[in-house]
Amino acid sequence: MKVIATNKKAFHDFEILERYEAGLVLQGSEVKAIRAGRVNLKDSFVKFVKGEPFVFGMHISYLDSANPHFRPDEKRPRKLLLHKKEIDKLIGKTSEKGYTIVPLKLYFNKKNIAKLEIGLAKGKTLHDKRESLKKKIMDREARAAMKEYR
Repeated sequence: MKVIATNKKAFHDFEILERYEAGLVLQGSEVKAIRAGRVNLKDSFVKFVKGEPFVFGMHISYLDSANPHFRPDEKRPRKLLLHKKEIDKLIGKTSEKGYTIVPLKLYFNKKNIAKLEIGLAKGKTLHDKRESLKKKIMDREARAAMKEYR
């Protein structure tokens, strides 16, 4: 599994409850651009349109070496491919207040197919963000102390 892009902001702003693997419907040279690492997941989100999941705000830059006559929009909504049961479960969860779906990382699986890991998330409050930051610092200090002790 080759990870191309991660959404670090999602881990900071949200508490991830469940994770799902989704396929992407891509056009033209977008796969080449993804392989080149020209992807940004920051500020992207998943929304349901007529019962189908789409990822909005995911930026895939255009490659200069690709066909100049066909340029797909860099920030266009891209359809996600999920099983029907997963879609129904996510629609039910996101209809509850406070839940959302955010892209976590984009990667190529063992069969060299682009996949997007999405997560069912609940927004963190300012207090939760501070608490998780304190916990991260404490863990880092503990690891450093253990390393120093050896």
